[in-house]
Amino acid sequence: MSDLPDYYFRVRENGAFVFRVDTENRQRRIDMDQIAVVNIRNGQIKAHGERELSDQDMAVIEEWMAERTALLAARDIDDIHRAVDYLNQTTHWAQSKASDEDLENVSDALLLAMHDLRSVLVRKKADRLLSGRDKGED
Repeated sequence: MSDLPDYYFRVRENGAFVFRVDTENRQRRIDMDQIAVVNIRNGQIKAHGERELSDQDMAVIEEWMAERTALLAARDIDDIHRAVDYLNQTTHWAQSKASDEDLENVSDALLLAMHDLRSVLVRKKADRLLSGRDKGED
């Protein structure tokens, strides 16, 4: 059991509960002692109960937060690339497989979602172009 990590992070939607893992006890059981609650959205680390977090605890938690934030950002980008694939598959479906009834069922929702997305993308692209021009990057 010696290859277990010293800390365990029970992931939740906006962070994690942090536990210190102890396998060095008489019963040779795995004990997990909650030491903190982490919120990665606002960067908050709260010690659990009356305990104080050591410098090592803080270093491990902060490293986990940085890694978790990077992982979630990578997942977001991956989800967007998947959405592009789904749009392409949806186009193929609409062109080659969908019945009139199928198209009637989804067309309005798809058109509104695509219009909304296009509006946001065009506005954001214009903002980027204008901010580049403002910085003298013509």
